[in-house]
Amino acid sequence: MILTDTHIHLYSEVYEDDRGQLIENAFKQHIERFFLPAIDSETTQAMYDLEARYPEHVFLMMGLHPTHVQENFEDELKHVEEQFGQRRFYAVGEIGIDLHWDKSTLAIQQEAFRRQIRLAKKHKLPVVIHCRKAFNEVFEVLEEEKSDDLFGIFHCFTGNLDQAKRALSYNLKLGIGGVVTFKNGGINKFLDQVPLKDIVLETDGPYLAPSPFRGKRNEPEYLLKVAEKIADIYQKPLAEIAQITTQNSKDIFGI
Repeated sequence: MILTDTHIHLYSEVYEDDRGQLIENAFKQHIERFFLPAIDSETTQAMYDLEARYPEHVFLMMGLHPTHVQENFEDELKHVEEQFGQRRFYAVGEIGIDLHWDKSTLAIQQEAFRRQIRLAKKHKLPVVIHCRKAFNEVFEVLEEEKSDDLFGIFHCFTGNLDQAKRALSYNLKLGIGGVVTFKNGGINKFLDQVPLKDIVLETDGPYLAPSPFRGKRNEPEYLLKVAEKIADIYQKPLAEIAQITTQNSKDIFGI
């Protein structure tokens, strides 16, 4: 059995003191594949260092996170494009729109989102989309950019069934994490109406720890809690959930 975490910020400073032990703990739970989303240029080297330490287990994305789309976003996008010119990545991400913290940057968030979608198409790579309080705005851009070569993951999906179906219509799989274990999370009520072939597992660590760890640091091994909840929702053995969702991740990332 192999479980895949399709979205975890393993390079985060909050893991600095015990990162190696946390990764070993995850290995013991059959969590062997970690896909790391980029944030901005300041996190690039930390990602590279972690990949060098765990080359068989850590796989990198490159992109500009929407909350880091600021006045210097042109320079940041240039950095992203330069990295793609130097080496291989497995996705453009995480990218998207976040209106939780700052609505004033919506226009440049949209611009950065569009341009990074086009970058993904150029390199024939998936996108990994961040959406917070911005479903309409994200769908507006996806509607403009939809095509046969647009595909990827709608990361940390927290919407309703209609929004899930719309996300799937853009050739995206749903990234399901700790929210599925929350009593008031909502998605646990309809997720069984989404085919298993259309979901992947994630922690989004160090954020959004699943129950019973909600509010604490999310650790890599907690992906097992997400997988167990998915097994309960779909009434499937855990090993089958692991096999299907890991295969889904391979279909998306190509590895």
